[in-house]
Amino acid sequence: MAREVGYTTGVYDMFHIGHLNILRRARMLCDHLVVGVTTDELSLAVKGKTPVIPFEERMEIVRAVQYVDEVVPQTTMDKLAAWEQLRFDAVFVGDDWKGTDKWNALERDFAQRGVRVHYFPYTTQTSSTLLRAALTRLTRPVAG
Repeated sequence: MAREVGYTTGVYDMFHIGHLNILRRARMLCDHLVVGVTTDELSLAVKGKTPVIPFEERMEIVRAVQYVDEVVPQTTMDKLAAWEQLRFDAVFVGDDWKGTDKWNALERDFAQRGVRVHYFPYTTQTSSTLLRAALTRLTRPVAG
């Protein structure tokens, strides 16, 4: 019996419960979970900000999670290029992408390759963006 390979990606900056939930849920739906960790350069190019936690450290953190079988650098946002390299059977993404033009097109392209797309609920109460904002507030000098 062939093993079911799943794939998901993320920056995984300031690793939090939302990250853990996605990885846990993804691993429940496949036999082998490959996680692409976004490089600092790609994060800067796409999001306009460099992660707080350096790339190599984020790779190590994700690699240490019990649900993760393999960690690879994500150097491009091109999910079809990732499929060409990794040949996964399922891809996991946050539901904030569901219904977007980009993911509607990817769903069609992946369906032709036999890849299933699974959307997971976005953790709204915790995000790296919220954590970064909280850290900024905490480290800002107090006016006196």
